[in-house]
Amino acid sequence: MKIVWFCIPAHGHTNPTLGLVREMTGAGHEVYYFSFEQFREKIENTGARFISCDGYDFEMEDKENADRVGKDMAFATELLVSSTLALDEMVAQKVSEIKPDLIVSDSIAYWGKLTAMKYNIPYVSSTTTFAFNNASSRYMKHGIGELFKMIFSMPKINKQIKRLNDKGYPVKSIMEIVQNDNETNTVVYTSKQFQPCADTFSDKYRFIGPQIRPVESPMKKTAEKTVYISMGTVVKNRELYKNCVEALKDTDYQVIISMGETDCDFGSLPDNIKVYDRVDQMAVLSIADVFITHCGMNSASEGLYFEVPLILCPQTPEQGAVAMRTEELGAGISIKSGTAEEIRNAVNTVLSDPKYKKAAVKISESFKGSGGAAEAREFMESIVK
Repeated sequence: MKIVWFCIPAHGHTNPTLGLVREMTGAGHEVYYFSFEQFREKIENTGARFISCDGYDFEMEDKENADRVGKDMAFATELLVSSTLALDEMVAQKVSEIKPDLIVSDSIAYWGKLTAMKYNIPYVSSTTTFAFNNASSRYMKHGIGELFKMIFSMPKINKQIKRLNDKGYPVKSIMEIVQNDNETNTVVYTSKQFQPCADTFSDKYRFIGPQIRPVESPMKKTAEKTVYISMGTVVKNRELYKNCVEALKDTDYQVIISMGETDCDFGSLPDNIKVYDRVDQMAVLSIADVFITHCGMNSASEGLYFEVPLILCPQTPEQGAVAMRTEELGAGISIKSGTAEEIRNAVNTVLSDPKYKKAAVKISESFKGSGGAAEAREFMESIVK
């Protein structure tokens, strides 16, 4: 089987797919992975053939654009259409050469879904967040203002849809592109137990559990309790990091902070707190007792996989959904103000009350009991017979 795979230029959307891609190539399938140069090495390491999308005026790479997308539906649609059309000729040529049996794309790499529609090729959505439908969308806190903004932007959106129609994409509405229904073959990298409203999705949705890579560089545990703090690679919340240091500097806890791209001067730190630009997150989570996190789907899933309760500090609506579900299942506490006192109280509560650990263990068991990459492979093979 020949598979064309599309993804957006983001670690959080690429990394979860790598185990499944490796599973597909290991079974003898050919995977042609359309992505961006910064991801070439890790994609090629799976046995897939990397196809570069760099140099095609691909506007989704622009950080300022990415920030605006979540706030402006008309702009998001224009960006989606422009990005699709920027890749149109190259993708058309590659599809003609490869003759794929199946197209897989990230749930927000909409050009992949549009390509499948245009060339009438079987399609699978690769969903690295929760799956969202009318039932589960209540976990995303979009207010009435968002609805009005969308209504007023519809004329602009319809103009963008016409641009797609003119290039042969048979799409009638923006919702047809951005929303999967129960007829859309979908792989979701979480368990049914962690997925909100899982019973409202059809059997075309496969909840395969998170794809966890092995520990590469072990981290030494130096105290009875270890607190791990990371806000991901994108969020730059210096104040929250400083408040974490203030909250935990006079404790007996081992505190490990991974800063990512955030630049922050802490001054002199006490011996129990160590700050790193990067860590082997799996190694740290394997020794951690609590994880203060921005609730990115990957980070939260990794923490819970290692049975670590979470202190929840979401920064986006998607992260808010992860936080809401984690708290609902009893495996974490949400931070509201982010003060040092609130952080200290939350950490002490989670570490002193065993119910949080028990809930994390239960979620971990659901992850480990999911079908994993092998189930997803069999599912994809069943689509193309």
